[in-house]
Amino acid sequence: MVNTYDNIKQGERGAWISIAAYLVLSSFKIFSGYFFASSALLADGFNNLTDIVASLAVLIGLRISQKPPDSDHAYGHLRAETIAALIASFIMAVVGIQVLVEAVRSFFEGAKEVPNLWSAGVAGISAIAMIGVYRYNRNLARRIDNQALMAAAKDNLSDALVSVGAAVGIIGAQFGLPWLDTVAAVAVGVIICKTAWEIFRDCTYSLTDGFDENRLSDLRSTIARTPGVEGIKDMKARIHGNHVLVDVVIEVDPDISVLEGHRISDRIEEQMEKIHNIMSVHIHVEPKASSS
Repeated sequence: MVNTYDNIKQGERGAWISIAAYLVLSSFKIFSGYFFASSALLADGFNNLTDIVASLAVLIGLRISQKPPDSDHAYGHLRAETIAALIASFIMAVVGIQVLVEAVRSFFEGAKEVPNLWSAGVAGISAIAMIGVYRYNRNLARRIDNQALMAAAKDNLSDALVSVGAAVGIIGAQFGLPWLDTVAAVAVGVIICKTAWEIFRDCTYSLTDGFDENRLSDLRSTIARTPGVEGIKDMKARIHGNHVLVDVVIEVDPDISVLEGHRISDRIEEQMEKIHNIMSVHIHVEPKASSS
């Protein structure tokens, strides 16, 4: 568990980087949006403000997940990072809906002022910066297998795409199509809502103990190939933070000793750790029923 908690501390660094980036970029975008009269840039900036709250939720979740097991949480608090990602998805969904409502309302207001071309440059610079933050958090999340940080990385990517869309809308408005700026703001809302749904879907799948059937089949094959295992009666797996918990009922030769049954269990644990990096396997040994 020491390595797990060390990895979570590394995840905190990614959350802090996101918060710092959002603080700088949201201030830059909101000021530029008002100054250059760009509704898309303003929507992007206010989205980044809320992203700060989402990143703080991720940070708090990572802090809680580092707490060791106690009398009420025998498996530890690792699922706090999944809950943090779920909260982040709710916050993103609220912002996405707000942006869509404001964009539609703006569209029916009538004549619109053409945004200054400089606002497109602001959006472009912001997109490049956010892609850098996304790549850092994505790579770190993959390396430490952290669901909350991966949710933050997806948020980073959606923000980068939002800025690209804003720049496209602003540039289009320069060619006599000012409504494109509003269309870009609608695209902002749609992207935010889509990303929120994807994070929500993944989190609820984990929290309801969903587990990929193909991955479970791979785990089952590894156990079935372990010397001494003559059958698998039942097998389940679930996600707990960045850990996989496996419960399996194996069948063995009924004539072997308790000690040999224990050795077979040890070999299964060694194989699961070596091949799949799974260190929590609960094994129940039963005698194989006679075929006669």
